Amino acid sequence: MSTQPNTFNSTSPTDDQPLPPIEPKNIRLSYAPQGGLRLRAGDDRVFESVQLYRVAPLSQPNGPVAFLDEKGNEICTLRDLSELEPESRRIAEAELARRYLTARIQQIIALVQEAAVTYWTVETHRGRRDFVVQGLQENCVWLTDDHLLLIDVDGNRFEIPSIAALDARSQRLLNEVI
Repeated sequence: MSTQPNTFNSTSPTDDQPLPPIEPKNIRLSYAPQGGLRLRAGDDRVFESVQLYRVAPLSQPNGPVAFLDEKGNEICTLRDLSELEPESRRIAEAELARRYLTARIQQIIALVQEAAVTYWTVETHRGRRDFVVQGLQENCVWLTDDHLLLIDVDGNRFEIPSIAALDARSQRLLNEVI
C-alpha cells in the first residue's frame, strides 16, 4: 500500500460523478516543496498547485473565495476565510494579499494619454511608480463615486481611495483623461 496521498481532480477518475463536497473544517492548506499551494481535504484528497481567488474582489473584497486546481477547475468555495483553521487561514490571507496587492495613489505626477493607452507617473504609499493602462473603459473601475481602481497592462492594481483627497493638480490631470 502506498504512503503517498491520492490526488484527485474535482470529479471522479471517470468524470461521471462529482466527488462529495469539501467541508471547510476539513481543509488544510500548506506549501508544497516546490513552493505551490497545496490543499488537503480530509485524509484522502490532495490538490497540488492550487490557486486562490476572491469571487467578487471589487464588490465584496472580504467575501467568498474560490480554490481552483492547476487546470482552473473549481475545487471548492468558502463564504469566508474564518471557516478555515488558523494556520490555513493565515496561508490563505497571505496568498490573497500577494494576488491582490494594491498600491494607493497619493499624487499624480504625470499623466499622458495616446489613443487608448494612458501612461501614469504617480506617488503611492510604496513610492513613485510608472505604469501603463490600456483601455481605460475596461481597466478603470469606479468602486464608488470617489474611489477609483486602475489595472495596468501587467495586471497590477492601483487605487485612488478618494479623488477629492488628491491635490488640485492631480485632480485636474485625472479629469483630463477620465
